[in-house]
Amino acid sequence: MRKNSLNRIPKSSLVIALSFITLLACSSDSVDDDVLEDIVSSDSEEEDEEIATELHAAYSAFNTDAVTIYLDGSEVVIETTGLPNHETVYWGEGNSLYREEDDVDKTPSIMSSNNNATTIRVDATPNLTGSTVETELNTIGIAVSGSSIFNDQEGGGALDQAAGSLDWTGAHIGPGVYHYHLEPKAFTDDDDNLVGILLDGVFLYGRKCSATGDYPTDLDASGGHTSTTQYTDGEEEYHYHIINEVYSTTGSYLAFAGPYQGY
Repeated sequence: MRKNSLNRIPKSSLVIALSFITLLACSSDSVDDDVLEDIVSSDSEEEDEEIATELHAAYSAFNTDAVTIYLDGSEVVIETTGLPNHETVYWGEGNSLYREEDDVDKTPSIMSSNNNATTIRVDATPNLTGSTVETELNTIGIAVSGSSIFNDQEGGGALDQAAGSLDWTGAHIGPGVYHYHLEPKAFTDDDDNLVGILLDGVFLYGRKCSATGDYPTDLDASGGHTSTTQYTDGEEEYHYHIINEVYSTTGSYLAFAGPYQGY
């Protein structure tokens, strides 16, 4: 996978390695060839390691009123108030973003919950060489709105038991934070818009692909594939899409069921 959308710097210790080789040569009539090979090989591996020096361009789409994003070494730290920048019944009457939804079996309002704030850390460069990892309950990512993304489960069971409490954009409260289970129509509705970032450092997009303007046909089991996006400046990058399969109970689409590919 090509990740040229992030600038890199090499971590090289070649000068130190060569100095060490010279020291060995001066202190012994013959230096073991295997020792020399190990030193040079080790330096080559370090030279291949890269760290990000700039945030990925996709982070510019996040709601800055709710989300603070910064680099910390090889990780990206994402701090959010958890408060979305769109209408929902869960804002509660009297709030400027309150939206009346009589057909929603409401859980408590956003402002009555005292633990909306969430912080996650993700790899700036996802590791796509390891094993896939299943999602778990609670926050599996942060959406561009500032709220959490959850998987297809609710309280250890199927989402069906909580479907009646989901608002117009596929979200509700419980446990604790306001979060999306379904395609968040407030900011991506049958399009290629960015949905958010998941815990494995891989970005999640809407049901369409910006590279083709249509639904992708080459998605893996996680809804991922490699192509250009509107944030990669013509370079290909692995990313997820909301899979274009209707979730039967609600007639909408699950945001992300997993497994992760980037751990």
